[in-house]
Amino acid sequence: MAALRPLKRFVTDHDAQGKAVFSTQINEDLHLKDLDQLALEGTSLPAKVGLGYATNEFPAKLEDAQDINTYEGYFKNAPGISINSGTVFRFLDFPPGATSEMQRTKSLDYGVVIEGSVIAGLDSGETRVLHRGDSCVQRAKTMNGKMPAKANWHG
Repeated sequence: MAALRPLKRFVTDHDAQGKAVFSTQINEDLHLKDLDQLALEGTSLPAKVGLGYATNEFPAKLEDAQDINTYEGYFKNAPGISINSGTVFRFLDFPPGATSEMQRTKSLDYGVVIEGSVIAGLDSGETRVLHRGDSCVQRAKTMNGKMPAKANWHG
C-alpha cells in the first residue's frame, strides 16, 4: 500500500501578549496507525488513520489550552467514530480497490481527497468521483427515528 506523504498538523495558540503563535504543546508530526489498532467499531479495512484533532465539546473551551489537553488525552484513549457534543478530525489512507462502508452516525462528516481519487457511493445508488482537492460533506440525520443513510468509499 502506497502511503501518504508525511503529514503535519499545526495548532495555534496565543502568547502572554495575546499574539497568535504556533503551539509547542503537541508534536506537529501526524502519525498514521493501522486502522485495526484503534477502537473504531465496524471497521474492517486495511487502512491507516490519523487523529488530526478532537474536542469533547462544541464550542470547545480554548482557555488555558483546555482543548489541546483534551486532544492529548485522545492519544492514549482514541475516540470512537464520533464524539457526542464534540468534534473529530481524521486522516484516512486506504489502498486502491478497497471499499470502506462509512458508519451510520449522528454526525456531520467532511471528506477531502489529498491524493488519488475516491468513488463516493450512496445507498440511493448515486455516485460521485472525487479527485485530489475535492470534498464531500456527509450530513447525517435521523428520519422517522431511523439512523441516517450511509455511504461507501471506493479507492
